[in-house]
Amino acid sequence: MKIITLCGSLKFKKEMMSVAEKMSLIGNCILTPVYPILENVERTEEQLLKLKEAHFKRIELSNAILVVNVNNYIGKSAKLEIEYAKKLGKEIIYYTDLIKDK
Repeated sequence: MKIITLCGSLKFKKEMMSVAEKMSLIGNCILTPVYPILENVERTEEQLLKLKEAHFKRIELSNAILVVNVNNYIGKSAKLEIEYAKKLGKEIIYYTDLIKDK
């Protein structure tokens, strides 16, 4: 079983959750970002930093990351996650490559 952390823009939350389900159904362990669901809640800089640190820890625990790059979009945060994963020698999988292969 491969452990894979999802990375990408939270504006693609629906696509990310769909990918997580599909990848889980074929036998992978998928680690996802924490999605903000509480409305009208301001997060402090400290809270945002803790979320970021937790996400980078998921990358450390993973065999690979899967970048959900809908329409080839990769934002600033995802670029940092990709660079971190590369530095750690993790496999990088791109969503657009997965859908091309189908």
